[in-house]
Amino acid sequence: MSLSGLLLDSVAVSGNTIGESLRELLRAIREHLGMDVAFISRFTNGQRIFREVDPLTPTNPVQPGAGGPLEESYCQRVVDGRLPELMQDARRNPVAAALPVTEALPVGAHVSVPIRLDDGSVYGTFCCFSHAGDPTLDDRDLAMMHVFADVAAQLVSNEQRSAACQSVQEIRIRNALKGDRHAILYQPIFDTQINDVVGFEALSRFHLDPLQPPDRWFHQAHEVGLGHALEARAISKALEGLSSLPPDVFVSVNMSPEHILTGALDDIFEDYELERVVLEITEHAVVDHYEELARQMKPLRERGLQVAVDDAGAGYASFRHIINLQPDRIKLDMSLTRNIDTDRSRRALAAAFARFAIETDISLVAEGVETRSEVAVLSDLGVHKLQGYYIARPLELDEAAAFRR
Repeated sequence: MSLSGLLLDSVAVSGNTIGESLRELLRAIREHLGMDVAFISRFTNGQRIFREVDPLTPTNPVQPGAGGPLEESYCQRVVDGRLPELMQDARRNPVAAALPVTEALPVGAHVSVPIRLDDGSVYGTFCCFSHAGDPTLDDRDLAMMHVFADVAAQLVSNEQRSAACQSVQEIRIRNALKGDRHAILYQPIFDTQINDVVGFEALSRFHLDPLQPPDRWFHQAHEVGLGHALEARAISKALEGLSSLPPDVFVSVNMSPEHILTGALDDIFEDYELERVVLEITEHAVVDHYEELARQMKPLRERGLQVAVDDAGAGYASFRHIINLQPDRIKLDMSLTRNIDTDRSRRALAAAFARFAIETDISLVAEGVETRSEVAVLSDLGVHKLQGYYIARPLELDEAAAFRR
């Protein structure tokens, strides 16, 4: 592997942002060359802007975000060849000496190389300088600067590709937020003890490209800052169906803890009779602010809203949700109920949930039920509320309104 590849891997595994990784590179090369200042410049609209700078101190004469006309800079002259990439003392070069910045900073030793992106365009320059001259600088130092500049170019290229991808994602999500390309289906939740439907889970479906599962749409929406808007739209569209469904059934909707913590619950649910609404907590990660989450939900629970923890058994986070949120319902994840008729471990864990539900007076729902034998085992364990393809696939609203098993 090349040195630039090793450097790129090193900054990639550090988990830093692009900016932090670029500053790591600047610090490393500045210390290696014994320079006073290192920076990455960006060329934009005839200006040279200092994007990243090391060291980040108030006394550094070069500050992030500052800049000036490109034609007045060393950077442009290095790129077009009017200045060499390496100068042991810029004051001895007539072109550099004629620039006011040479004495103003001052600039002594100077090494600067272009940052060329994947498409061949010049993004800016990767630069180091010291206030005094340095006669020890040589071609090996310049070669090292090129290696670091190549790594910076790869990082910036990755950043730009990611930004372009996010822009496309944002357009897709905004398309999903308008028109009729975001639809709601209703999957029945059936109670084998009364042999009837007791509720429906509202599930989003997206009729636009790219074809991908609903959870990917919501994940991408959160990546571009539109996750809460998409969740709110899904809930609103789902609850519009309440008036068309039998009055003795509930509708279960999904919402992330982060969205709840924004204080959005009142606005989303203010116009609905909450005795027929179940709010499923969808997060798979541990929540840091359970007390605040409970506080936000308390007024709505007092109005009749029930809370469910989704995907129980699929990970550690769901157990934390159950203990801290004291839900009205627990939904067993399909990874637990699938093949429960042939898997002793799954039966044992489901049995533990069933005993816990009895002790705490929590309603238990098994998701992903697909066979008669799974139904039989769940029934033996005391799990009577079922959701899955064995009962019915997700239905259009009119089909859900007429559904009876």
